[in-house]
Amino acid sequence: MDTIASLFSFITTPVSWVIVQFHSVYGKLFGADTGWAWGLSIVSLVILIRICLIPLFVKQIKATRAMQTLQPEMKKIQERYKNDKQRQSEEMMKLYKESGTNPLSSCLPILAQSPFFFALYHVLNGIATGKTIGVIDDQLLESARKAHIFGAPLAAKFTDGAEKVSSLGATLTDVRVVTAVMIVMMSASQFYTQRQLMTKNVDTTVKTPFMQQQKMLMYVFPVMFAVFGINFPVGVLVYWLTTNVWTMGQQMFVIRNNPTPGSKAQAAYLERLQKHVVSHGKIRRRGEKAIVKAIVAKGRDRNEFERKFINSLTKAGLAAQADGTVAKSDAATVVETEDGTTTTVAATPKRQQPKRQSKSQRASAAAKAAAEAEPKTSLTKSDQPQDAAPGTAKPAGGATQPGTGTRSKAQSGRKGPQRPKSPSKK
Repeated sequence: MDTIASLFSFITTPVSWVIVQFHSVYGKLFGADTGWAWGLSIVSLVILIRICLIPLFVKQIKATRAMQTLQPEMKKIQERYKNDKQRQSEEMMKLYKESGTNPLSSCLPILAQSPFFFALYHVLNGIATGKTIGVIDDQLLESARKAHIFGAPLAAKFTDGAEKVSSLGATLTDVRVVTAVMIVMMSASQFYTQRQLMTKNVDTTVKTPFMQQQKMLMYVFPVMFAVFGINFPVGVLVYWLTTNVWTMGQQMFVIRNNPTPGSKAQAAYLERLQKHVVSHGKIRRRGEKAIVKAIVAKGRDRNEFERKFINSLTKAGLAAQADGTVAKSDAATVVETEDGTTTTVAATPKRQQPKRQSKSQRASAAAKAAAEAEPKTSLTKSDQPQDAAPGTAKPAGGATQPGTGTRSKAQSGRKGPQRPKSPSKK
């Protein structure tokens, strides 16, 4: 153990120094030998480490977003080589290499915490075995051995025997109960964090080997923590439980404010953003502008939730701009349907219903319409019959001239040419 501790001395010394500095502060408030002073020192160490890892976390988010931009290409590869899994995996790895992305980028925060985890383990193991390590001298060592967290010593383990536990001033029952509860909470927080990522912040339209790997880790990691947790000192369990809670809260913040495109979290986020924009008529936050800008830049490659967001703004008389802002739109705008086609919608006010009329008003309006529709006929007769020869005068009294055998159409009472009578057969 001394050899391993000497190998990690470059990190155990800074970790022990940070713990001692926090202990000097909390010791004045709660007492130097209390579990609160040493327990809060470990929690503060976790918070300090995670704050230092925020740039790495931002880099992880960017790498994850780069992976998300490759989702359409991944879907094409899956459809093209759906019957050849080996060729599909080769094309996926080729795509990762060409785009410069790494599907294992989500493991970066865990890998970065590993040196601090091992350093803290060796510090607490030294406290349990009564050996000074780093800047922890004999006086601090004796104070740490007296510290109890809910009745369990800081350096006690679940697998320790009754003799060793009693040497630390505790009972075996207290140590087993406290460590078991902390192991269950640690595994449950790890499972919930991974499950939240897989159910809310993953594009369900594309199935990739990376998603299958994440799904497998969702069940593997909690089991690993439960198995290894029985060999961790109480102080290490406090460290790991704190970092799991921090990771869970950090992930909840990211999922709520910067969700993955095509995920359920994006649908909920765009719905909230649409209500806010419609009620206020503008976008205030820089992150919201960046998301709207990315949606506008996609054009016809938008997913179902993004098209619904753009169409809802259009129906409200607003239009998303290329810079991420929104503006009022009075002219006709283009609305995208689910299949990618576009239709033109005019942003006009709603049509008002006509005022209801009484029965007498409807009757008079119908009579007036019928009168206007009736054709107008001339009541004056022509002074000259249509079949009269030009230059002949019409006799007085309207009688026909003798010998002509013709009558006017008005006098005959018949219209059109007369049908000749057929000769009678004798």
